[in-house]
Amino acid sequence: MEMTSTSLKRGCLVVEDNDSVTPHDETKKQKVSEGCLTSSQDGVENDGLHRSENEPGPPEAESTVKDDENSSAQVQEEEEEEEEEDGLSEAGEEEEAESFADMMKHGLTELDVGICKFVSSHHGFSGILKERYSDFVVHEIGKDGRISHLDDLSVPVDEEDPPEDALTVLTAEDRQQLEELQLFKNKETSVAIEVIEDTKEKRTVIHQAIKSLFPGLETKTEDREGRKYIVAYHAAGKKALANPRKHSWPKSRGSYCHFVLYKENKDTMDAINVLSKYLRVKPNIFSYMGTKDKRAITVQEIAVLKISAQRLAHLNKCLMNLKLGNFSYQKTPLKLGALQGNHFTVVLRNITGTDEQVQQAMQSLRETGFINYYGMQRFGTTAVPTYQVGRAILQNSWTEVMDLILKPRSGAEKGYLVKCREEWAKTKDPASALKKLPVKRCVEGQLLRGLSRYGMKNIVSAFGIIPRNNRLMYIHSYQSYVWNTMVSRRIEEYGLRPVPGDLVLKGATPTYIEEDDVDNYSIHDVVMPLPGFDVIYPKHKISEAYREMLAADNLDIDNMRHTIRDYSLSGAYRRIIIRPQSVSWEVVAYDDPKIPLFNTDVDNLEGKPPPVFASEGKYRALKMDFSLPPSTYATMAIREVLKMDTSIKNQTQLNTSWLR
Repeated sequence: MEMTSTSLKRGCLVVEDNDSVTPHDETKKQKVSEGCLTSSQDGVENDGLHRSENEPGPPEAESTVKDDENSSAQVQEEEEEEEEEDGLSEAGEEEEAESFADMMKHGLTELDVGICKFVSSHHGFSGILKERYSDFVVHEIGKDGRISHLDDLSVPVDEEDPPEDALTVLTAEDRQQLEELQLFKNKETSVAIEVIEDTKEKRTVIHQAIKSLFPGLETKTEDREGRKYIVAYHAAGKKALANPRKHSWPKSRGSYCHFVLYKENKDTMDAINVLSKYLRVKPNIFSYMGTKDKRAITVQEIAVLKISAQRLAHLNKCLMNLKLGNFSYQKTPLKLGALQGNHFTVVLRNITGTDEQVQQAMQSLRETGFINYYGMQRFGTTAVPTYQVGRAILQNSWTEVMDLILKPRSGAEKGYLVKCREEWAKTKDPASALKKLPVKRCVEGQLLRGLSRYGMKNIVSAFGIIPRNNRLMYIHSYQSYVWNTMVSRRIEEYGLRPVPGDLVLKGATPTYIEEDDVDNYSIHDVVMPLPGFDVIYPKHKISEAYREMLAADNLDIDNMRHTIRDYSLSGAYRRIIIRPQSVSWEVVAYDDPKIPLFNTDVDNLEGKPPPVFASEGKYRALKMDFSLPPSTYATMAIREVLKMDTSIKNQTQLNTSWLR
């Protein structure tokens, strides 16, 4: 499959996941897609800076990953200060469009992270995945192939559940006193609630409400001077607090309530933190199969330990941008990575391609697929890419690790981070720099807190304060950078066909393609390794390319074990070409850029009719549906359709112009 050089002075694509990383010079004539992407334009949304800009995005489950890189993802922030708040509104931190575009000139392009090939021969066209997160919808696919949908808000009938009015019978003052009693925050050993309008039914409801909402408390009725009181007290002293739910959970019911979580413009951990605060529980009692990004509408399954469906359903009355439903009780939690993938519904607005171009692009996506690159969000959004931090960790260059994370840099950052970095550069005093941060949970804040505690001569321990999953993502970012670069080399050298010496997986075991076996495989079978101590490399030119690339970074490909066990890389295998499943598309005409172009699950629940499109309109949009396996990037599929650079740098300027 040959293709001609493609100019990228076309439109812009705003993606839900926004981050970036490093240069690699392509010298050989490309066999599949001539000419790597030019970096002549800027582009992307000026939102999505909800994390520290030097912190990698959420983890994904690798298929056939050998190391346990995702094992601690679920409780990523539970050790942090639970009540610490940002204290800054996003509106107050928003930059002017021109200012943001100007800052992003210092960002990274796809070329910088080894992304420079295409597999299809069609001519690209421009389109905008708008700044509206509602143009990007993700539905999780379970191991059984079932796509998660929020389509049932009813609560399972359970005789053990308290009646509905149990959730409203207690006053705010009652609730506060009971919570303080439950958490041993006062000196009282009990709380007495007077029963107004005394009836047996009313007393029963109060008993049930207390036991349901405040696990670990028992209740009794007392008669005091002719008045009835419900008295709440601890069931088993302070031991009850260690696992309060076990004292009130019906034995006949599964211990885990599974439910579907619909969320808008919020990432998975943010959503779980919100739920845990409303329920007054720790985030680590929640489990899930995969993290979903902020800049989208996403639907996924969640499980929670010993919280009733009734309590969860009650949250629908007070939550913003979150909705819970499809409740069931199960015996087991959910395991990270135990999913088949995700189904995407994506709208590319204001497309310029002809119907024929769109047809060619989408047929190629369905039949051939796209290069399974790690997307730009893997690498950070500023001039200091996350893979550089990962490389310094692997080199044991801890002063450089500290410097890369904390030093001032060009690019889009919130004002308080800029001031923190300036203070650090001026004083090298972690306590002084920390005072500039209203948000201590970002990576910079955690590292500064570690340096204050352990001192500048013990950077390893200071860095260790950062949650393990975040630390490992720096290393995974470096692995991803190497993999992207090597895959581009592999496709440049051998094109879209399997060759002797390529690797394929038989089950989870890698094996080489032999000369007389080539015809039994296709390019979709070929995998390439992420570098590590427990992988093998192809038996052709690309093996030496791996060795040379790591040697240039002062790393020994034959010794990827680190003196600190956490940072030893076992490696993994990843398919080089992904062919999406269930691909469908349609081109629609519309006049109003702000109208939604398809219904969400919540729209359907509310009975909203689907949008009706005219035969002609001011604009045309491409609505695409497709399913991908875990740890693949929808933005890379969209890149293949449009033939465009998906980096923030190459999106911001054009997107902000279009929005004006």
